[in-house]
Amino acid sequence: MKVTKEQSQANRQAIVEAASRLYRERGLEGVGVAEIMREAGFTHGGFYGHFDSKDALAAEAVAHALAAPLARLRARLDREQGDARSYFEHYLRAEHRDAPGLGCAMPTLAVDAARAAPPVAEAITHGIGGYLKAFAEHRPDGSVTDEPGAADKARAILTLSALVGGMVLARATQGSAPQLSEEILEVLKGELGSFWTGLAA
Repeated sequence: MKVTKEQSQANRQAIVEAASRLYRERGLEGVGVAEIMREAGFTHGGFYGHFDSKDALAAEAVAHALAAPLARLRARLDREQGDARSYFEHYLRAEHRDAPGLGCAMPTLAVDAARAAPPVAEAITHGIGGYLKAFAEHRPDGSVTDEPGAADKARAILTLSALVGGMVLARATQGSAPQLSEEILEVLKGELGSFWTGLAA
């Protein structure tokens, strides 16, 4: 039976979503095409009917993993008038730490960017740039700028580095030092919140 165009698109999307989840859990080199296809409910042989290469899938899966959370971040910053503290609370929570396959892709995939093929590295870099842009454009005082200045960009870099780096450290220490893992999350919530509150004053 011939697969319809709509069904083919749905199948492709299922593969992208499975890859996105598995890559976030294990990194780009931690999972192969056969496992991704099996997770999506298809045979390995059907892969090349949808993608030219593993790198093509990885680039699309990475872009998918970063796009929706970025849209939610922007919506939250708009809703909260630049007050990012609720986002810090949401991001730096134990549930996010414990479910990397469902969370932010950057703590897992940013470290892979330097070793990734150009299309994949570009997708990761584009996603990181989107987050930096969102934090730079939404100022703690509630204003929004289309032309972030040096201070806006510095605030964005510091904020994103603390969030992503903190999640990396919290996950790294969770198994052998759970109290330290919790402390990292709690300290960063407080420090980032104070940082943004101070800038809004």
